[in-house]
Amino acid sequence: MSMSGSSDIQPGERITLTVDGVEIAAHLGQTLAAALLANGQRILRHTRRAGKPRGLYCAMGVCYDCVMTVNGNPGVRACMTKVEAGMQVVSPVQFQPYARPA
Repeated sequence: MSMSGSSDIQPGERITLTVDGVEIAAHLGQTLAAALLANGQRILRHTRRAGKPRGLYCAMGVCYDCVMTVNGNPGVRACMTKVEAGMQVVSPVQFQPYARPA
């Protein structure tokens, strides 16, 4: 790639995968997290106690804020997993904010 900004990088083949029952488009070579972001899904989970939204944070597999169930396997890091055609993804259980007793 030259400093002028031109690039020979081409996106991978267009595929579809299913996230929480909804088909989304992605490109081979993308991570699941990148595909979700490209499709407008910025919130990947909510915290257990306060119900606060969490999105992609470290993008290198350290923080585990992006774990999902992929093809029936729980705890898969979306930032480290490349998309595959027909992939089935389920978001984590979305908790309600913790209600403190009065």
